Amino acid sequence: MIYVFLANGFEEIEALTPVDVLLRAGFEVKTVAVGDGKTVTGAHGISVIADIHESEYRDATPEAIILPGGMPGTTNLEKSATVINAINQAMNNGALVGAICAAPSILGIMGYLNQRNATCFPGFEQYLDGANVLDARVVVDGNVITSRGMGCASEFSLAIIEYLAGKERAGKIARAAFIK
Repeated sequence: MIYVFLANGFEEIEALTPVDVLLRAGFEVKTVAVGDGKTVTGAHGISVIADIHESEYRDATPEAIILPGGMPGTTNLEKSATVINAINQAMNNGALVGAICAAPSILGIMGYLNQRNATCFPGFEQYLDGANVLDARVVVDGNVITSRGMGCASEFSLAIIEYLAGKERAGKIARAAFIK
C-alpha cells in the first residue's frame, strides 16, 4: 500500500497528482488525514476527504509513503507523531519515501538525507542537513525521491512508478497521459 499524508495547508497538486497517477498505474493508494478529522484543506482552499485518519494508520511495512509540500502543510506533517513514525518505519524497512517541495525538509531535519542527493523548493535547502543538494526537478537516491515543487508533480509521480514497478510501466503511464 502507498500512503499519501495530507495535513492542512498541503499543496494540492503535489498531493493529488501522485494519487491520481499511481492509481492509473494500478497501485493501491490511501490518503491519510493528519490533524482533526478526515477532511483536510489544502493551501489554496481545496478540501479533500482522506481515506483514513492518522489514528487509523497501522502499516508497519508500507510499500511507499509520500509527503506533499505546501505551507503550512509541511510544518503540520512534521508535528505529527504518526508521520514521523511512518517515515522511520519506511526508512528502517527500505520502503520508498517520496517528498516534494518543502517536505524534503522533514527528511533532512530527521537526518535521512545525510550523504544523499536531494532537491527541494528553493529556499528550503538549509533544512536538508548533510545532503548534496542538486538543482534538479526530481532526484532519486536509494529509496528516497525528492522533487522541487508543484510544476514537477507529474515527473515526481512517474519517478515513483519507475522506482516501484520499472521504467516500462512508468513509460506506459506517461505515454497514456501524453506527459512524455
